[in-house]
Amino acid sequence: MNLRMGYSIGLVLMMAAAVWAGEAPHAQPGPKYEPTWESLKQYRVPAWFEDDKFGIFIHWGVYAVPAFDNEWYPRNMYRKGEAAFEHHRKTFGDQKSFGYKDFIPKFTAEKWDPQAWADLFAQAGAKFVVPVAEHHDGFAMYDSSHTEFSAAKMGPKRDITGELAKAVRAKGIQFGLSSHYAYNYYYYTHSDEFDTNDPKFVGLYNKPHDENVPASEEFLNLWLARTTEIVDKYQPDILWFDFGFNRPEFEPYRQKIAAYYYNKGVEWNKGVVLQYKHEAFPEGTAVLDVERGKLDAIRPMVWQTDTSISRKSWGYIDNDEFKTVDSLVDDLVDIVSKNGVLLLNIGPRADGTIPDEARDRLLGIGKWLGANGEAIYGTRPWRVYGEGPTKFKPGPMAEGEAKPFTAADIRFTRKGNLLYAVCLDKPAEAVRIESLGKGSAAGIEIVEVKQLGKPDPLVWSCDNAALTIRMPAAVEGEHAFVFSIGLKGCLLGKPRLSIGKDGKILTAELDVENFEGQNYSATLSCFVNGKAIATRKVVVPPQQRQTLQFTDELPAEGPVEVVVGTDEVKSPVAKLERAAEKS
Repeated sequence: MNLRMGYSIGLVLMMAAAVWAGEAPHAQPGPKYEPTWESLKQYRVPAWFEDDKFGIFIHWGVYAVPAFDNEWYPRNMYRKGEAAFEHHRKTFGDQKSFGYKDFIPKFTAEKWDPQAWADLFAQAGAKFVVPVAEHHDGFAMYDSSHTEFSAAKMGPKRDITGELAKAVRAKGIQFGLSSHYAYNYYYYTHSDEFDTNDPKFVGLYNKPHDENVPASEEFLNLWLARTTEIVDKYQPDILWFDFGFNRPEFEPYRQKIAAYYYNKGVEWNKGVVLQYKHEAFPEGTAVLDVERGKLDAIRPMVWQTDTSISRKSWGYIDNDEFKTVDSLVDDLVDIVSKNGVLLLNIGPRADGTIPDEARDRLLGIGKWLGANGEAIYGTRPWRVYGEGPTKFKPGPMAEGEAKPFTAADIRFTRKGNLLYAVCLDKPAEAVRIESLGKGSAAGIEIVEVKQLGKPDPLVWSCDNAALTIRMPAAVEGEHAFVFSIGLKGCLLGKPRLSIGKDGKILTAELDVENFEGQNYSATLSCFVNGKAIATRKVVVPPQQRQTLQFTDELPAEGPVEVVVGTDEVKSPVAKLERAAEKS
């Protein structure tokens, strides 16, 4: 092997290093943002969002009055062949004499108490709340100067958004807003058979046009004006956008609103979060949101799942089906282990009350977080998100295919020198964690193992294959079960191997993670097929991770095995599969 070894050591990315270390990675925003993708790449996610992990989404609007099928009732009631179309005719009459606008006087919110909502969200352990400012239907749930069709002027005749913002912020909870208005242009079916063609109601239904054509410049400018108004008036900590916003004609407007919002964050002297779906924004310019789905790997940049506490609808409907507290807690843990955040939706009734089923789920989550929140709030992902047999399809709209987790499904989070291992079902006599076996976690020592919230340490043993935790005779708790594992030393990750495009250069990259309260210093060697090809000294600051990279000529033939370490402590063995060009 040629000894012309190239070597580098450092943080892969400052953002990723801070994620690993569990520290606030970003200063408050300071740059001046221009409406270009290049300028928007200056954006950094504020640390508070990475710390908070759990928020409440609220779909509340006029669609709660018919309370049928789902929150897309305003669209489907005008589409022949849809269940809502026939239901509407049988229940309310034809769509010309009684259209969607005629539900607005029935949307009175007569029992709504924003303070009671805020109290419930605090009890649920939520750290941010994101109500829908305006849905596809075009009815603004805020005091809008651009339309008469707003909750401040019709229906409740209250500034729903402003009142809720005040109540939520008084609890120390961050307040955001979602905008779904971009799809309003394509939402309604315009026909002389319906009231949607009546010029008196263009403020709700839009002007008649073919729903398949790109949004007009007039609409795009209206969208921008309405969106900047909610930014200016309510100073949201989070601004969430639904689809429609990702259509090609919105691209320059996406850049405009992002620059406007980020610059407002600078003006307000606070970190703000813009969230998008699909591919509306380039990587690194905003926060990705995955609707009713999850990821199957740790994402270096924080991301979010939005899903609903119920299965059939985001808004309130009669006879909805609700998820269990157990499944919701499991999803929260799984998402957080992958550097994600959960935004969990509820759908209040038209009168402003929250269904008991939703209330019970929120209180159940809050009870679990009250006992186990240490393993969620303020944590960062570990080197692996978890282990276990249960697999699922990653990506949006895939949660319906998910199978229940088992006690063998374990997820990890990290804070300081503590690693939290969470069993996603009730463990039996023992918990076996292969990711903490000596053969997988070289260089670190387990100091203590406890069940979170319990004072007495648990009995445990560790061999080359796994850490085994012996459970007490009576296992207390509900839902996910959390173990706090004290660590010391410096973890040597498994090298990641790759071959250069020319097929001749081998690259070995691995992470070195310090669990000590002081700098970790060591001289580490890279061994290829048992031969040391380079030796360097590494210094890793407390509670941080660094990445080492070694490159050399690839052996001409035969197997390739790589380890990194000292004579006493070596990383797990990485074997190169030449055909796959990875270990």
